[in-house]
Amino acid sequence: MRSKTAKKPSLGRHRRNCSVCAHPKRTEIEAEFVAWRSPAAVAQEYGLADRASVYRHAHALGLFAKRQRNVRAALERIIEQADGVEVTASSAVAAIQAYAKINAAGQWIDRSETVNLNELFDRMTIAELEAYARDGNLPDWFPRTVGATGKDSQGD
Repeated sequence: MRSKTAKKPSLGRHRRNCSVCAHPKRTEIEAEFVAWRSPAAVAQEYGLADRASVYRHAHALGLFAKRQRNVRAALERIIEQADGVEVTASSAVAAIQAYAKINAAGQWIDRSETVNLNELFDRMTIAELEAYARDGNLPDWFPRTVGATGKDSQGD
């Protein structure tokens, strides 16, 4: 791993000596790297010497930052393989949850939502309030408005 103080290589020198820069499918190679495809697999598919050539090219052109912003692509790969490899249910769910929390810019967004139950009870008609007091039955619209409660989300 390169240190943060490592000097960036000369772009002109890099381009003269880089097998990726000279490759006719350079754009595809870069896109595959940014989409989190294995550099070893990319090197093999495109006839490059080894994965180090892909890494050197990515470092010289600053592709790591693009790749880091594209974490969703890595998670998509995991999710897509869930039916073809041995994974636990919890690992598949964790990947899906992580995927849902990453926005298009690759940023982790913890979403939170609050619902004021008092306002929802204020919306209920007198007949709905009486049915709730008598039988504990909420109107059909109530659960859809509130969403899953802690009890519902635990499968009780």
